[in-house]
Formats: sequence, structure tokens, C-alpha cells
Amino acid sequence: MSSQIAVEANGLSKTFRNGEVKALDGFDLEVPRGQVVGLLGPNGAGKTTAVRILSTILQPDAGSATILGLDVVKQATQVRRIIGLAGQYATVDENLTGYENLTMVGRLCHLSKPEVRTRATDLLDQFGLADAGGRPVKTYSGGMRRRLDLAASLVTAPPVLFLDEPTTGLDPQSRLALWDVIDALVSSGTTVLLTTQYLEEADRLAKDIVVIDHGRVIAKGTPAELKADLGSTVLELTLESAESAASAAASLADLSTKAPHVDGPTVGLTVDAGPSVAAEALRRIDAAGFDLIGLNLHEPSLDDVFLALTGRKAEVDTDAIAQTSGRKGRRTKESS
Repeated sequence: MSSQIAVEANGLSKTFRNGEVKALDGFDLEVPRGQVVGLLGPNGAGKTTAVRILSTILQPDAGSATILGLDVVKQATQVRRIIGLAGQYATVDENLTGYENLTMVGRLCHLSKPEVRTRATDLLDQFGLADAGGRPVKTYSGGMRRRLDLAASLVTAPPVLFLDEPTTGLDPQSRLALWDVIDALVSSGTTVLLTTQYLEEADRLAKDIVVIDHGRVIAKGTPAELKADLGSTVLELTLESAESAASAAASLADLSTKAPHVDGPTVGLTVDAGPSVAAEALRRIDAAGFDLIGLNLHEPSLDDVFLALTGRKAEVDTDAIAQTSGRKGRRTKESS
């Protein structure tokens, strides 16, 4: 492994339910040191399974992976000492205070008492929880719990951090606050693998993006590169019904090198000459006698990339198939 690569996976495979469900099917990944890489994919694509293998919670059926050169299977204990994990669900103890949660994690990770106290105090301040540190977590809002959960994953200042849907369920203000924290971590040298289906989050935070579907990588590159590959313009036409949209899509298909996408009454086309194609599309729509409700012409977004690559819109991932392992939300360093 290159000394510049913090996380590397080669040919990872994993099945569940006696082989009926293939979560990973030859998954490959490289995450450079000191960067954020976004792992995107629809529900059930294998994102959470990949994170759980990389964080030693699950073992792969085939393939290999290393974290800073340490094998996640053969050297699992050493790996747990250098990583942090904030999963989809907050794993803090609501009967303890914020401060007690952080000190408990520190002691489980064998930090000294003075070091634990210092880290807990610093993290509460860093995450805007200093005033609430002495209160039971059961009194915290959802955003405060998520911030505390992320703080708990950072007690040992790990050089590699896995964030699995870290802002799911947060209000916009709390999400922006977490983005600022992640920016600060990366600026200090932390490597972050981020799984998310909030595509603006990946666009904002990740230097590189990896798109996974059916357990395999189907695209990767910077956000700008992925958008450029799609085309210079996205044309969306909204008609009076889904049936009309499906018929219109057939008549417009030759206007793009990529197949049109139909989502209810809306037809989407990715093209390189937006204005002229829009004019031609309008002529065809009018000649066919369809009622046009709306037209939108815009530059590609990651949402458009995701839709073109997977055929599906991004949705917050509630799929918990990997929880069949029965080890939901385990803190990665608990046995270090």
C-alpha cells in the first residue's frame, strides 16, 4: 500500500441470509490521507456493510482491506486503536451526562484519567456542548446527541474516521455545524470516509466521490469530474401526467446520448447544447399535442449524477440489512 493511502480495499465481498443477499461484490476503494472521500449509493448498495468491514465490525467473505497499512482482519485490534466510527444511529447512553459518556469511552480505550478529563472537556467545547455537558443525554435534542456521538468517536483523536450517514435526521443548522467540525478535523490531518445520501453534503465536504451500487463501484472522481461526465446541461420537462411523460420521453430520446429519465410526470435529459435542445424539445412536445406544465434548464448537480448512474433518486438510507450481524452501533475501540 502507498504511504499516501489511508484506507484501501481490494475485492471485498460479503453476503447475508445464507448467501441470498450480496451486499458487496468485489468492492474496491482508496482513501488518500488527510482527505474526505464520499461514498454514495442508493439504499442497499453496500455502503454500511463496507464501513463495518473497514471498521472491523464485520469480516469479509473475500477480499482484503487495510487501514494505514494494518489488515482489518489479521490486525483488527491494532486497527481499532487508530480509527473512530460514528454510525447511522447515536450510541450514547442517555442516562449518563455528556461528559460521562465521553469519559466512559476514553476509559474503555485505556486513556489515563487526566487525559480523559482533558479530552472530554475539549470535545464538549469543540462541539458546542460545554453548557450541556453536565446534563443527562436524555434531555438533549437530536442534533445535540449526534454531535455528542461524533465527539465520542474522536476521544482518542483517531487519524482515520468513518462517518456513516452522520447528519441523518438533523435540522439544517445542526448539519451545517457538523460540516464545520468535519472541515476542522480534515484541516488538522484526519482522514474521513463519509457515507451519505445528502448529495449537497458530499459536494460540500468530499474531495473525491465513489458511487457504489449492488456492491460494486460504478463511478468515481471529483464532484466536478462526475458532473462534467454527465453533460453540460440538464433539461427537465414536466407534463400533465406520468403517461404523457413516458410517451414524450420516447420522442425525445434521440436528443441526448444518454437515455431520458422519467420520474412521474417529469422527463429529464442530459445534453451538451441546452438552449437549442430545449427549443427542439418544445417543438416536438407541441407537435405531439402534450400539455407542458413546466421547463427547467440547469447545470448538472450531484443529484443528476446519482440519478443517471443508479436510475434512482437519493433517499435517506434506512436499510439496516448489515445489522443481521447483531452488533448495531458498536463503538469501534471498545475492545482495544
